Amino acid sequence: MKTKLFLITPPFTQLNTPYPATAYIKGFLNTKNIESVQADLGIEVILKLFSKEGLLNLFKVCSANSAFGLGSGLKFKVPNHRISDNSKRIFALQDEYLKTIDPVIAFLQGKNPTLALQICQEDFLPEASRFAQLEELDWAFGTMGTQDKAKHLATLYLEDISDFIVECVDANFGFSRYAERLGRSANSFDELYDALQQEPTYIDNLLLSILKERIETTQPTLFLISVPFPGNLYSAFRSAQWVKKHYPNIKISMGGGFPNTELRSLSDPRVFEFFDYITLDDGELPVELLVEAVTSSAVEKPFEFKRTFLLENGKVVYKNNSTRSDYKQSQVGTPDYSDLLLDKYISVIEIVNPMHRMWSDGRWNKLTMAHGCYWGKCTFCDISLDYIKVYEPVAASLLCDRMEEMIAQTGENGFHFVDEAAPPALMRALALEILRRKLAVTWWTNIRFEKNFTGDLCLLLKASGCIAVSGGLEVASDRLLKLIDKGVTVEQVAKVTRNFTEAGVMVHAYLMYGYPTQTIQETVDSLEMVRQLFEVGVLQSGFWHQFAMTAHSPVGLYPEKFGVVKETEILGTFANNDINYTDATGIDHDKFSFGLKKSLFNFMHGICFDYELQDWFEFKIPKTKISSDFIFDALQEDDDFNIKPTAKIVWLGGKPFIEHFTKSKKGNSWEMMTLTFHDKKESFTIQTNKNEGEWLVEMLQKITVSNVKIHTFQEVKADFEKQLEDFELFWYSKPIKNLREFGLLVL
Repeated sequence: MKTKLFLITPPFTQLNTPYPATAYIKGFLNTKNIESVQADLGIEVILKLFSKEGLLNLFKVCSANSAFGLGSGLKFKVPNHRISDNSKRIFALQDEYLKTIDPVIAFLQGKNPTLALQICQEDFLPEASRFAQLEELDWAFGTMGTQDKAKHLATLYLEDISDFIVECVDANFGFSRYAERLGRSANSFDELYDALQQEPTYIDNLLLSILKERIETTQPTLFLISVPFPGNLYSAFRSAQWVKKHYPNIKISMGGGFPNTELRSLSDPRVFEFFDYITLDDGELPVELLVEAVTSSAVEKPFEFKRTFLLENGKVVYKNNSTRSDYKQSQVGTPDYSDLLLDKYISVIEIVNPMHRMWSDGRWNKLTMAHGCYWGKCTFCDISLDYIKVYEPVAASLLCDRMEEMIAQTGENGFHFVDEAAPPALMRALALEILRRKLAVTWWTNIRFEKNFTGDLCLLLKASGCIAVSGGLEVASDRLLKLIDKGVTVEQVAKVTRNFTEAGVMVHAYLMYGYPTQTIQETVDSLEMVRQLFEVGVLQSGFWHQFAMTAHSPVGLYPEKFGVVKETEILGTFANNDINYTDATGIDHDKFSFGLKKSLFNFMHGICFDYELQDWFEFKIPKTKISSDFIFDALQEDDDFNIKPTAKIVWLGGKPFIEHFTKSKKGNSWEMMTLTFHDKKESFTIQTNKNEGEWLVEMLQKITVSNVKIHTFQEVKADFEKQLEDFELFWYSKPIKNLREFGLLVL
């Protein structure tokens, strides 16, 4: 029996780039010669909805609402409540929206760049409530080019339409999520199950019309639905429901981030009215075994499964009876983005902050440097699960091979490494390999702010194309960082962010509040630390998250160690991850949310550093106990000048032009050399005596980044001392100091 798999990501994740799970699985299936087709139904629904035809239908549906004073008699369930003036304005301007929607979408797809000039005139796009914030941001457009300003205005325009959809057609709609509420903390399947018994919504019908066409074209034997987030869950079930009804012979399986974390104790049999299988953790081997089970003609043979839920005799059972080991990262193949509409994704700019926009602007190829987390200790994290616990790095040479394959396939040279925390040693090896192969790539990733990110390592990463990093500062309090087991201090974070910033790499910090035992004073002090990090310019972007206790984290597993009590020990029959708890402090951390986020928004735009912290809150807070110069002072401390003998020495520059001359003083003369170097920005010269100069020219050739062999500091020192004396005096001399500023790195 010929097998064909259809892999989808249901609505919605990102507008600007595909979520990579199906591309990873397709890449693996290629290594097994298993035929597959993939689709991102999220972007396909968006493109159908945000088109002239889509809006025309939308406005027709809305005209059925008597609140618009029209009443077309259309048979479609729409909210029949009082409509806001904002939505009435959009409805009244529908001709303007119909005229502009297709050109705007084409512009955001990078196909209509000249439209930027017209959008920036600010009389081309119809404007509703989202444009009210423009006056506040006008100052920022001075730092933005025409294309970026136009993207931002076009984003506001789409958000206006989104607001209209939410109010008038489908309250569950969101650009990067759909019916997320039904997937969040759904211990019981009841609410989601009831929603699936209702008539399909307007958005559902768009999705199902696309799915129908795809199923008819593909005719798969196995339908795989990847559910990365709660905001994909409802659409996944709706899609599975439709296929079960119309194509009962097609087997359906769910995998992805949501089941991996939420459905590990699943017991509700109603779930299997929609799905035949639900797999957990790494999907390669479970999917391969499903293919064998689905295509086998054997009736009596017991099938092997890997981490798979299914229904037997009306009960949910978990099968993990395969003795085969999961595939190593070197065996899973290169992610394959074929079938996806790569030229149709939409780049948007929601806020002006340059780092924040990277999640929504531009097409990124997604890759992983290492499976799992090399640190694996943070107490809020799911460190008991394989996706964190099982650490396996990929060799730098193999990563570069995959990067070159993906560039050839997609035509894009931007990479987002989606690691939990990329290891510094592997990042260094990858950067060296990229430079050795002379690849022109742009990349960013997630890190821990650990001390191994020295100034020179950050310069190397920048030279290889790294433009940004994101990492967890979490709670900017040394006591809480120790309780979290983050393995860093605030002072260390400041130095690392300084190193990246000075190298020209943007830094985004994940910030947390409401961690168990966190006091109000610590929240205020944490905000003060964040204010100072932005004020001195070593942090460019951040986001506050309120702590959530999850079942698979140390806090969730051992709450008594962290001063919290679970509200119940009873497991739900559906999703079990987020845990309700009471904190011994009794503090209502919710009330800090608005003030923390508002202050951060202003700090990211480089303003309001002189505000009192009290100004951000409508309730009384204590004064900070942090010195106003804490971060500034921490950054003044000189780094240790001791270089380890095993440190690697690399030269990023090119060959110098050499001139010889004789220097005379008080009747003595000696031969000298002038070495002139040219880098991409400027030229500079150094002078040395002849012997040291000749040795230096030869050594720079040996340690140039294009060479496979990497020399250590000890090897460089030993080579010098074969011919010359007093290496330390030479190494710390002015000529070498100049070279250190222009690409002579100690790693």
